[in-house]
Amino acid sequence: MNVPLVDPWRHGGDEVAADLGTSLDRGLDAGEAAARLAQDGPNELVERGGVPAWRVLARQVLSPMILLLVAAAAIVAVIGDLTDTIVILAIVILNALLGFSQEYRAEQAMSALRRLTSPMTTVIRDGTPVGIPAPDIVRGDVVSLATGDVVTADLRLLSVRGLRINEAALTGESEPAEKSVEPLPDVGAALIADQRNMAFSGTAVTHGRGTGVVTATGMRTALGQVAELIQQGGAGETPLQHRLARLGGELAAIALAVCALVFALGLVRGERLETMFLTAVSLAVAAIPEGLPAVITIALALGARRMAARRALVRRLPAVETLGSVSVVCSDKTGTLTENRMLVERVWTPAGMVRVTGHGYAPLGELDPDPGDEARFAALLRAAVLCNDATLVAPASPDGAWTILGDPTEGALLSLAAKRGLDIDGLRAAHGRLEELAFESGRRRMATLHADGDRVLVTVKGAPEAIVPLLAPGQDDAVAAMLEEADRLAAGGFRVLALAEAELASVPVPLERAERDLRFLGLVGMADPPREAAAAAIAACRAAGITPVMITGDHPATAVAIATRLGILGDGRTMVTGADLERMDPAELEAVVDRIGVYARTNPEQKVGIVRAWTRRGAVVAMTGDGVNDAPALRLADIGIAMGITGTEVSKEASDMVLADDDFATIVAAVREGRRIYDNIRRFLRYLLTTNSAEVWVMLAAPLLGLPIPLLAIQILWINLVTDGLPALALGVEPAHPRAMERQPRRREESILGEGLWAQAVRVGLLMAAATVALQAIAIEQGWAWQTMVFTTLALLQLGNALAVRSTTESLFALGLRSNAFLAAAVGLGAGLQLSLVYVEPLGALFKTQPLDALELAVVLAVSTVAFAAVEAEKWWARRRART
Repeated sequence: MNVPLVDPWRHGGDEVAADLGTSLDRGLDAGEAAARLAQDGPNELVERGGVPAWRVLARQVLSPMILLLVAAAAIVAVIGDLTDTIVILAIVILNALLGFSQEYRAEQAMSALRRLTSPMTTVIRDGTPVGIPAPDIVRGDVVSLATGDVVTADLRLLSVRGLRINEAALTGESEPAEKSVEPLPDVGAALIADQRNMAFSGTAVTHGRGTGVVTATGMRTALGQVAELIQQGGAGETPLQHRLARLGGELAAIALAVCALVFALGLVRGERLETMFLTAVSLAVAAIPEGLPAVITIALALGARRMAARRALVRRLPAVETLGSVSVVCSDKTGTLTENRMLVERVWTPAGMVRVTGHGYAPLGELDPDPGDEARFAALLRAAVLCNDATLVAPASPDGAWTILGDPTEGALLSLAAKRGLDIDGLRAAHGRLEELAFESGRRRMATLHADGDRVLVTVKGAPEAIVPLLAPGQDDAVAAMLEEADRLAAGGFRVLALAEAELASVPVPLERAERDLRFLGLVGMADPPREAAAAAIAACRAAGITPVMITGDHPATAVAIATRLGILGDGRTMVTGADLERMDPAELEAVVDRIGVYARTNPEQKVGIVRAWTRRGAVVAMTGDGVNDAPALRLADIGIAMGITGTEVSKEASDMVLADDDFATIVAAVREGRRIYDNIRRFLRYLLTTNSAEVWVMLAAPLLGLPIPLLAIQILWINLVTDGLPALALGVEPAHPRAMERQPRRREESILGEGLWAQAVRVGLLMAAATVALQAIAIEQGWAWQTMVFTTLALLQLGNALAVRSTTESLFALGLRSNAFLAAAVGLGAGLQLSLVYVEPLGALFKTQPLDALELAVVLAVSTVAFAAVEAEKWWARRRART
């Protein structure tokens, strides 16, 4: 029979081996292995179409904003101001290097994947077990697996003995997968998590041993398919980068138009060609916010530092702001929304149900209500301790947490016993283990035999349905109630184990006879409980207009139970499985994606599809994950968030941010910081566009009204680079608005100048220009030092505007100056520097100013308050309308 190798799990192991032309006893001979290695290539992951470093660097310097900066530097160099040229070019270099380092790091995800496939592997060649490097493995090799081994190729398992493999990196399933060898002809969706007779490259053996025949190597493995997904492209530009690129194009067009118009108007008025050229290009520089990348970089860096203090480590600076735009968070369950540890939360005996309280593995816990049948409950705890291979390490301090060494499920049983004050080591010493029947997937139970005086104590734990046939007669009522309760607990998302015991006179032969006539003790229901802050964080997401979505490799019932407890499900949202997704095409998923709150037992391709569906709906998507299976979706999402504790190197390399504490609540704190940063960028733009537009209107309006060119080139550059720079930087550290998390997230297509920002900048800029031009006309008529007055008035108007734009609704007098002392200092310093140009003679000579007398200075100070007063009045009117 020619077995289709794409579905080896559907067929018997001997059939698969025969199709692969290998012997189960002798494996491949050396010659055949060499031929297959030459045909298929090494068993390693291949980086396809890697981007060279020079091209990564070129992409950084060809963005619209960077090109604008280069143009501005060239213009300033033509004017002759080498200091400003150096400053602007420094900003260009800094941004290019930051972008290069960030993108280059993101490319390292493939290298991390390759490191997963590097160990030595034991195979049978010519009938002899030999250790060979993982790259030399070929299809048809018979591989031996033991506890601690890393699987280096995809295998169809041929034999297993208590084999359990941690596949969380590929499937997201929190518990190690119990392996078997039986064919699985009815596996519908062929999900990795369902293929219990397969072992996959990049996973790790946690218990037992087994053998398997290699069915796929290199890029043909499940891990290789993940690598292909990672290399199909990343997420592209962030919402902020998209908005800034669009803004850069708009400002470039404005700058060129202003430059040409002012140049033409000056020539019409008879101004000198050289003077008008310098003036026009200086004004073009003023129209370009060349400080924007610097302010954004500083704001993002400060935000990243604040987020690091909250345990969120940023790998790409734009990710800080992207979080502020997030409208959907697709989160893994295990470790992010839950504690990533199994705890017994329910104990049932025929006397009734008991709730077990106590956070984590803390040494404090209570039972509610008391067990009732104390003798049976004590026997249950004894069995939980004895039929157990885990170790409980006591805390260093009385209020510390225990550490579990061994299987998480067995650790949960020890934790339960310790919460009741049992001396675990003493109990095990008093009942030494004589024999054991190890857990196997076919038996679905474990049994241990212990010395109990001159008798033998048998303790058994396992699936309820595996224990029932072994019970002694006369327990029918307890069995019926137990099965009903087991179903109820399983439906609630608990993993259910039954415990039983028996007493024998001696160790039986054969040993399996020990599992007879057992006395049922009770059920334990265990789960990975939700994190303490997770429910509040989910509620905060909903209040902020962010849709939380759970994507997990766990069982659907477990996923639904946790999602319900956390508030993710509700409002008509449903759960779908990976098998359901297999039956949907992309258009169908896109149509219903907003109604799905939980995805269970998904594979990497499906996670990518979920992210794409939300993105096509216009959402800004954050994706969390910790496994290799999460890496493609982490790269595709607008922001990928990896887990710092449980995360694989692959997931971290593919991410934009790493959570040092694996806590979903940290994401909510990061979203708040992202919104703060975006608000501060808008404040900066509002301030800068207002002031720059005022300069443009002044330079255009004066010659149109028959007035002289109001400012010299060096005066324009001074206003643009000094009075703009310090206040703009100070606006970048403005505190977060108290209600930042109560508003809806921004739409992906929303302009960074939306919500009236552009119109207000133009409106206030026109007011500032009108006041300045009117002052120019009056000063000329009065014979005052008009150019110095215009220069100083425009500078001080901008500084007053910096104080007013801190909030769109709240007055500066309500905010106070202490809440942003940096801004107050920047405005004070800017005003002092401006006045020094007027009254310090060497500076006056350099900037062509004259000292102002008392009347002239008083007029300047009065006119300089116009913008501040107008913006404050506008905010007062907005507050009054909101109240009424």
